[in-house]
Amino acid sequence: MGRAGLEKNPQQVAAMFDGVADRYDRTNTLLSFAQDRRWRRHSVRALDLMPGRKVLDVAAGTAVSTEELAQTGAWSVAADFSIGMLVAGASRGVPKVGADAMNLPFADATFDAVTISFGLRNVQEPERALAEFARVTKAGGELLVCEFSRPRPAPIGWVYRWYLANVLPRLARRFSSNPEAYTYLGETINSWPDQPSLARMITRAGWAEVAWKNMTFGVVALHHAVRPAGPGN
Repeated sequence: MGRAGLEKNPQQVAAMFDGVADRYDRTNTLLSFAQDRRWRRHSVRALDLMPGRKVLDVAAGTAVSTEELAQTGAWSVAADFSIGMLVAGASRGVPKVGADAMNLPFADATFDAVTISFGLRNVQEPERALAEFARVTKAGGELLVCEFSRPRPAPIGWVYRWYLANVLPRLARRFSSNPEAYTYLGETINSWPDQPSLARMITRAGWAEVAWKNMTFGVVALHHAVRPAGPGN
């Protein structure tokens, strides 16, 4: 089944996620000690969603997060370039679209909010994807990026890196259908920018009012931003 490399070739990444789709949600809950559920709840609360609003959930996987977004009453769409992941979530009653984060199949200013959880790290050109998210978002609309980050204080960071290098691979060998994919996971977390660097990337991509909130000592960070009004908006 194999794994993708850190060059993040889209076809390889999509194929890797296709291969882990059936056990993906259960494995993530086990590897995060059920913290993934808490992180999703905080992501939903960070957005100003209500009935009548439209939200795009990019890299939605099996649409677990999209279903929770839909519980606010907002019209919520799951988008992912892994068709296998979308098929694994077929029982979830939200619209699903096969889509590349760097080239979304939606018109300009379609959505009131765009969110991506634990997916931006897997995009080959994350800044290009962030600019694409801005394109499909209405002026004044929101962005929410939930992603692994750099824990603080330093002792927490040391323990976390030890977990990624030693515990995560062992748990993945026991519970995952493709342990190599979780080796890739650890590598992408270690190479991902810290909170201030990601905030600067989001700003360069055309977003404003960028702020972040750490969860679980910074193991995960929520970055929130607003789509500024431009000419003609």
